[in-house]
Amino acid sequence: MFLENTINHAKQSGWMEVICGSMFSGKTEELIRRLRRAEMAGQHVEIFKPKIDTRYSDEDIVSHNENKIRSTAVSSPDEILLLSTGCDVVGIDEAQFFDERIVSIANQLANSGIRVVIAGLDMDFMGRPFGPMPNLMATAEYVTKVHAICKRTGNLANYSLRTSSNKELVQLGETDHYEAVSRKIFWEEINKK
Repeated sequence: MFLENTINHAKQSGWMEVICGSMFSGKTEELIRRLRRAEMAGQHVEIFKPKIDTRYSDEDIVSHNENKIRSTAVSSPDEILLLSTGCDVVGIDEAQFFDERIVSIANQLANSGIRVVIAGLDMDFMGRPFGPMPNLMATAEYVTKVHAICKRTGNLANYSLRTSSNKELVQLGETDHYEAVSRKIFWEEINKK
């Protein structure tokens, strides 16, 4: 469960929150919820996503439930730093698609007093830690792992099983290319390949 940070307003301090999990687990939905709350509190919020994520919208972050919030698509983490001047809160979706520079940028923002809320896949389609996510989780004050439900077993699903034959690390897709599955199903399927 996520607990809101207690803040000493006399000494502004930033922090990092990471929301991670498999495909279809509600990561983006939770990111949007937290960012909307910050906006309702009158905080200046800037939201970013990688330019390569064009599944639903070029300009918005959109959850699988079609909940959306405006965002800025960026090519590199350095753009986030440039566009975050004067922010109270920075939101970042699909962080696994950024290079390792996102870790130092997120920490730099938090060190400057900004609340940084990051969502991304913690594992790739082979069950390996995905890109910068392990380092983001290690340096964050708060880590929330969310889960989908495995349709085959009814158990928690924390793996993103690729159902297409593509072997590239990055393949954008939805239920046409991925299925959220439990540990048992994931390893049974991986060992068949």
